[in-house]
Amino acid sequence: MPIVPDEKDWTWVLSRPCPECSFNASSATPATVPGSIESMIPRWLAVLRRPDASQRPDDDTWSPAEYACHVRDVFTLFAQRLNLMLAEDGARFADWDQDRTAIEKDYANADPSEVGPELAAEGHEAAESFAQVPEEDWGRKGLRSNGSEFTVLTLSQYFLHDVVHHLHDVNG
Repeated sequence: MPIVPDEKDWTWVLSRPCPECSFNASSATPATVPGSIESMIPRWLAVLRRPDASQRPDDDTWSPAEYACHVRDVFTLFAQRLNLMLAEDGARFADWDQDRTAIEKDYANADPSEVGPELAAEGHEAAESFAQVPEEDWGRKGLRSNGSEFTVLTLSQYFLHDVVHHLHDVNG
């Protein structure tokens, strides 16, 4: 059964801590993102080893494996966006329909033993991308097709919240 799409604009996490996962975006920078990612990968892998990793807790909530698929794709997407922002002045990128991606990539039937290595590989790649960003590029701008403007700094904060929040969602 498909999950009801999340249509919230999560950019508000850039201005105040998240009351659900307690993430405070102001504490993140492109320089701190790599260590944060690397510290979360083992926790994600542990979640995927749980016997119930493929089971949805209810009809309206993704399973831990589905969340892990999403995070794997978040790693890929944000590394691409970051690299675009570093390569192009005023980079533009499409808003991402995460719910359509979940259906197209069949997150609901993903094998946790396959998702784990994919998540780890994409996480390491994203960490490496953020590790390469010099501080003088933190102010470079990008525009999402829905009008949300990011700098490399705010993109790193928005991105990291997503990964932290979903780890919280699965009690990782």
